[in-house]
Amino acid sequence: MLIVVKMGGSILKEGASSDLIADLKTLTAEHKLVLVHGGGAEVTETAAKLGKPQQFIVSPEGFRSRYTDKETIEIYTMVMAGKINKQIVLALQSQGVPAVGVSGLDGQLLKAERKKRLIAVDEKGRKRVIDGGYTGKLIEANAALLRFLFEQGYVPVVTPIALSEEFEPLNVDGDRTAAFIAGALKADRLILLTDVQGLMLKGKTVPRISASEIREVLSSIGHGMSTKVHAALDALNQGVNEVLITSGIEKNPLSSALKHEAGTVINRE
Repeated sequence: MLIVVKMGGSILKEGASSDLIADLKTLTAEHKLVLVHGGGAEVTETAAKLGKPQQFIVSPEGFRSRYTDKETIEIYTMVMAGKINKQIVLALQSQGVPAVGVSGLDGQLLKAERKKRLIAVDEKGRKRVIDGGYTGKLIEANAALLRFLFEQGYVPVVTPIALSEEFEPLNVDGDRTAAFIAGALKADRLILLTDVQGLMLKGKTVPRISASEIREVLSSIGHGMSTKVHAALDALNQGVNEVLITSGIEKNPLSSALKHEAGTVINRE
């Protein structure tokens, strides 16, 4: 089975990170894995230390994202590809997992169109148009490169930075990147790790839900989960068999989710 996993960059700071890495190691014995990582909180922290406070905007669809100007994309690339990616690779290798760290720039792994403008919605619901900055919309993934790596026995660890038409780095969302890669690889499963038990509706974790049912409740899903839910729909539309949203800080988080013992299962039907 081919599995794409999206993990937060902060997982190494969590007490349960050793459980996740041990679980990953177990899965690599039977399955092919591709990891996509986040790390936005550390980018924000580092940027503040460098005197570059970060701005965040909310789209009309409810996505909360970082506004990425030229200085921000430089900090983002430095922290995400230069620090967090290598920390994850080292942590995996220390436990015998043969990890290889790559960003979307390497081997033109991820290509994106630079967004010319963005629509931001303020707290009162008013819309304004702003320059797109260094934010991208994914258009192509080099699936052959990832297949080469995992067919040679490696676990690719992907930083969500994409290459523009002008060969510039672009900020792309980690959850949507994982979904895009899963679709390009026709993965069997996409697992989106988070810091809650799964998709919550009316205060309760939903064990299973279909794509059509999710579309009916999209307006009631908060900003933090909205991107993951849209990523799940993207993946299913691109041929991924099943998407799992689950906590990354529980014991055996991946194995439990694959067995439908934890988290939320999202499927097409």
